[in-house]
Amino acid sequence: MMITFENKIVQEDLKKVVDSSYINFEKLRGKTVLITGVSGMLATYLAYTIYYLDVHENFQTKIIGTARNMEKANAKFQSLSKEYFELVQHDVTQPFDYEKDIDYIIHAASNASPKFISTDPVGIIKANTLGTMNLLELARTKGIQNFLFLSTREIYGKSIKNQLTEQDYGGFDILSPRACYPESKRMAETLLESYSVQYEIPYTVARIAHSYGPGMEINNDGRIMSDLISNVVNHEDIILKSEGTAERAFCYISDATTALLTVLLNGDSGQAYNVANEDEPIQIRDLAQKLVSLLPDEKLKVTFDIPTSQSTAYSIDGRTVMDMSKIEKLGWNRLVGLDLGLKKTIESFE
Repeated sequence: MMITFENKIVQEDLKKVVDSSYINFEKLRGKTVLITGVSGMLATYLAYTIYYLDVHENFQTKIIGTARNMEKANAKFQSLSKEYFELVQHDVTQPFDYEKDIDYIIHAASNASPKFISTDPVGIIKANTLGTMNLLELARTKGIQNFLFLSTREIYGKSIKNQLTEQDYGGFDILSPRACYPESKRMAETLLESYSVQYEIPYTVARIAHSYGPGMEINNDGRIMSDLISNVVNHEDIILKSEGTAERAFCYISDATTALLTVLLNGDSGQAYNVANEDEPIQIRDLAQKLVSLLPDEKLKVTFDIPTSQSTAYSIDGRTVMDMSKIEKLGWNRLVGLDLGLKKTIESFE
């Protein structure tokens, strides 16, 4: 099932997002916002939130959403009025020309799926490096108010301390098959700083960890939450390919959305901010059991089928605990606990 703006869970989430009094939404009124990779999960919620402000608060904000897969994008956005939302087919690895003003750029066009890390590492590098540079070149001509880059907690590499602040960095094997993703994200952040120094382009960075919710890709994605949600939505037993002792903490999409908007509109230019919910760490085997318990009538089970070798496309650096105090000083707080977030996600697919 493809998520839409009218989805009941989406509407509930959007109302909570726009009720976040600490976010300076007024900065968006009457502006134009470019969102790349708009059909991705987080980018979709960002576009929906701005459109919600247009519909309910008469913000008169124009959204330009770019996507490569127009079939997928049209399914998500076909009901949105063209007065406020313009969908453009575009690959960020190519220069983007737009004659009218652009006030904010949100670069969300990237792919973190282990499936694509295995099959298209060069494409991932291009989107994060060439894509970022193309958009920064566009920003030079537009006098933008901010450029928000969606980065990843993986740029921190191997954990070097218990809680990672935005100033902490560990290493990783640059010759590992997975390095295409965090290494190119690191380069993108350096590009942002370089364009800021040389051309005075304002920017902020959100380093995101393990977000989930309505609109997430659950068909052959390869990330653990996506695969588990896919099992229960499709009424399948969960078969874990490991002992499931790895620990993760997950951030529900509405909380991630308020965080991203906080970084975009409240954040200090030239700064990176962690975006995560570290409140409820959980082992993967316990997460699987929690999911099947949400649908007792289905009588689903959790079983184990551990192969002799693991896929190198998965992150093997272990759990990275992120310090959230920097974004919390901007007013952000998370509202959706794991149990509620899982229930809402499953319901959104029904």
